[in-house]
Amino acid sequence: MATNFAKPENALKRAEELINVGQKEEALKALHGVIVSRRHRAWTKTLERIMFKHIELCVDMRKGRIAKEGLIQYRMVCQQVNVNSLEEIIKHYMHLSTQKAEHARSQAQALDDALDVDDLEADKKPEDLMLSYVSGEKGKDRSDRELVTPWFKFLWETYRTVLEILRNNSKLENLYAMTAHRAFQFCKEYKRTTEFRRLCEIIRNHLANLNKYRDQRDRPDLTAPESLQLYLDTRVEQLKIATELELWQEAFRSVEDIHGLMCIVKKHPKASLMGVYYAKLTEIFWTSSSQLFHAYAWLKLFSLQKSFNKKLNQNDLQLIASSVVLAALAAPPYDLSIGASHLELENEKDRNIRMANLIGFNLDLKLENREVLSRSSLLAELVSKGVMSCVTQEVKDLYHLLEHEFLPLDLASKVEPLLTKISKVGGKLSSAAALPEVKLSQYVPSLEKLATLRLLQQVSQVYQTVKIENLSEKIPFIDFSLVEKISVDAMKHKFISMKVDHMKGTIIFSNPGLESESVRDQLMIFAEHLNKSRSMIYTPAKKASKLGEILPSLTETVEKEHKRLLARKLIIEKRKEEQERLLLEMEREEETKRLRLQKLTEEAEQKRLASEYEQRKNQRILKEIEERELEEAQALLQEAEKRKGRKGKKPLIEGEKVTKQSVMELALSEQLRERQEMEKKLQKLAKTMDYLERAKREEAAPLIEAAYQQRLEEERVLHEREQEQEVELSRQRHDGDLREKGRLSRMLENKMQFEERLLNHRRAEYERLRGEREERVNQILQSRKQEREMKRKMLFFLRSEEERLNKEREEEEARKREEAEKRKREEAERKAKLDQIAAKQRQREMELEEKERLRKEELLGRSPEPTARSALPDGPPPDSGSAAAAPAQGAPSPARYVPKFRRAGPDNSRQAPPPGPTRVNNRW
Repeated sequence: MATNFAKPENALKRAEELINVGQKEEALKALHGVIVSRRHRAWTKTLERIMFKHIELCVDMRKGRIAKEGLIQYRMVCQQVNVNSLEEIIKHYMHLSTQKAEHARSQAQALDDALDVDDLEADKKPEDLMLSYVSGEKGKDRSDRELVTPWFKFLWETYRTVLEILRNNSKLENLYAMTAHRAFQFCKEYKRTTEFRRLCEIIRNHLANLNKYRDQRDRPDLTAPESLQLYLDTRVEQLKIATELELWQEAFRSVEDIHGLMCIVKKHPKASLMGVYYAKLTEIFWTSSSQLFHAYAWLKLFSLQKSFNKKLNQNDLQLIASSVVLAALAAPPYDLSIGASHLELENEKDRNIRMANLIGFNLDLKLENREVLSRSSLLAELVSKGVMSCVTQEVKDLYHLLEHEFLPLDLASKVEPLLTKISKVGGKLSSAAALPEVKLSQYVPSLEKLATLRLLQQVSQVYQTVKIENLSEKIPFIDFSLVEKISVDAMKHKFISMKVDHMKGTIIFSNPGLESESVRDQLMIFAEHLNKSRSMIYTPAKKASKLGEILPSLTETVEKEHKRLLARKLIIEKRKEEQERLLLEMEREEETKRLRLQKLTEEAEQKRLASEYEQRKNQRILKEIEERELEEAQALLQEAEKRKGRKGKKPLIEGEKVTKQSVMELALSEQLRERQEMEKKLQKLAKTMDYLERAKREEAAPLIEAAYQQRLEEERVLHEREQEQEVELSRQRHDGDLREKGRLSRMLENKMQFEERLLNHRRAEYERLRGEREERVNQILQSRKQEREMKRKMLFFLRSEEERLNKEREEEEARKREEAEKRKREEAERKAKLDQIAAKQRQREMELEEKERLRKEELLGRSPEPTARSALPDGPPPDSGSAAAAPAQGAPSPARYVPKFRRAGPDNSRQAPPPGPTRVNNRW
């Protein structure tokens, strides 16, 4: 029904009439058309009544999509005018939906089977529909499922619609929080885990968009205390429902949401809310087997309750303190990072950082901060903060036995009765506490495991081989197969070292090296006891001090030891730096790989989600198109049957199954036939109109011609009359102009005088300005001429100075060349003189050698050979440098061996074998 109402009252009245006759669909269309119309965008009380009636009809017919469209349009109308009206309508909408669901629930007898569906948003599968028709399920269960499940689906859709409408409305934050709480209770009451996950994701996306688009109008302000408290209460309720439904991953994400809210506003919330926060953290960490963080969460809860909860009695405080100590003892006594792979360490590091942030610790990624959160530091903190003074006596005794006593054979027997007593301790706490009850029995298995590890550790320090039977008797509360599993885990993390030989029935503990901590402690204890015994048996006598003997060598020893330690320290630091550098490189590479893999995974997930969304969207669009086509085909079929009925013909389809295809074909064929008939009628009508038009034109032709001639005559007469008027007007204007000329001619002489005077004045002014300008031009030319003259003189001076400098530089270079040549000549002359002196020196040495040879021959009794010097005529001495003495000196004797360099003729007698380097004037 597409009627447009001028007034909303008419639409409301028409809708009530249609409802009275049972046409709710038409009534809903009428009201929906008024709500979405642009003509009614101003809020009125009538529009509010229309909206109430619209919501009631949508709930009765389960039209969730139409209700959502109407609420969105109504929100735009009354957001700035009367937002309370929107609140009342939304409350009425949720009340009606809940009432319908409860009514359907009260009618159903098998509610568990009626809500036995995985997802309330999923449509029915074709195989389910076929199975319901084929199978014999015709009883009460099937009718209940068909009755109850659609209403609960509609109720879930109502919650989603309301949350979507109110997500960015600061004026209806209370209603948004109330709707979220009711949706949580719906999921809790009917165990709807799938819907709860989807609801948490919806609320999380709303908060993310709220932080992303902060400039939106009417956006809630998280810095306001009221808004922050509402959002925190919603997340706390979400956390409670997640733990009750045992959805631990969703609970952990809820805790991260609460922590993120606290980080955004940087304001500490109420103590009661933080108590619930830490209480739920203990459950989450215990379920995820993170005993250490579980103990830290207990410590935070204990500190919070002790500081802010003044109504807490002593018994409740004692139970909480006992839980803190037992949780700390339940943590593994060894470092889990030892023996783990690099990938496990990286994952564990990220996980620890996230969990540490949740309990208020900021961990750094560096390796030195690995021991910030550890079991030993936690136990020391418990002692320092006085937690041990608040626990029960059984917990104190257990702590003392497991952490301070050394009882290799009696440890398990003394721990067992304490564990039995502890398992019976617990119960509900008072209403002032943040958590309802405390059960210490949950820590008994972990404490039994710890007692087993302590016993194995202490036995390994005393014995080397132990029989399995004896060890099983010492551990009565655990089977030996479980002891083996515990020992394997401890050996993996290098807590103990042992082997189990089932063939011999023995356990062999490895002999640790002398540098191990356990052996070092035992040797130190043994040495201390021996020293005490010796001092008791042999009392030491007082002796003189040997300090005087030790002091002289002590300084040197200390200095050597100090240097050795410094060198060792440098080596260790270099090794540590190298190791840190390698570790940082490995961490950087692993982080890069992890980020790349995470990016690829996120991209793949986004693509998958986008494809699924597009697929669902296409399916929904195709379904809507099919439904719309089927409705149109039915409408066409009804219209066609009505037309056929008016003509008295038979129906279009008889005895056939009406399908969409047949209806469409029938409607198309009917439309085609009607179109053809209409075309024939139009052709006939057009032909008739052509005949009529031709007849009218034939009759009107002479009348048109007569009218045309009459119009021509009238226009000719009008033209002549206008021409005569124009001539008369021109004559009158000419006469007036002549009279005006005669009147103005009397002023002609005065005008000529004024013009002459004005021209003379302007000519004198022009001559004066031209003279001034010429004077300025002459001054400028003179100044420019002087500047050019100065510039020419400066250029000439610079050029002259440059030529002078170049000339001086050339003269200097020429003088330097002459000096260099002079030095070369002097060097050559000095070298020639040195060569002459060297030649004389060689000749003198040869003469000395010859004399020495002759002297030796005379001493040996030989007759000296006549030398060449005796046969020579008198002449200058040998050192005079004459060339005549050289051939005589080199003359060979016929009876003895003559060297080759002495056999030469007179011209070459001075040539000697190439001498080695000769020292002349103390230089080589």
